[in-house]
Amino acid sequence: MSIAPSKDSGTHEPPDYREVQASEEFGELRRAHRSFAFPLTLAFILWYLVYVLLSSYAGGFMGTKLFGNVNVAFVLGVAQFVTTFLIAWWYSRHAAAKLDPKAEAIKTRLEGEA
Repeated sequence: MSIAPSKDSGTHEPPDYREVQASEEFGELRRAHRSFAFPLTLAFILWYLVYVLLSSYAGGFMGTKLFGNVNVAFVLGVAQFVTTFLIAWWYSRHAAAKLDPKAEAIKTRLEGEA
């Protein structure tokens, strides 16, 4: 089986990545990512820290039975997992709506120059 040679010789000049990084559109992409990711990461770390501190120093409160054998510690522990999945879902929606179109525009411009 033979493969026909490509019309493209593959001798393109690579993009100037420093120029791309300094561009306004890349700055917008970076700001869109950071303005979402950093506050949410900080909030989640604080939420996790509160859970750990309550588990360590507020055993009486965490052992409070809510119903049956389910206590506050169990509910807050499950909420940690729920929060993790909600953040991942929220980020994927944010990325699809705000980040991916900007990244695709940068990629298209770079490929057009090649």
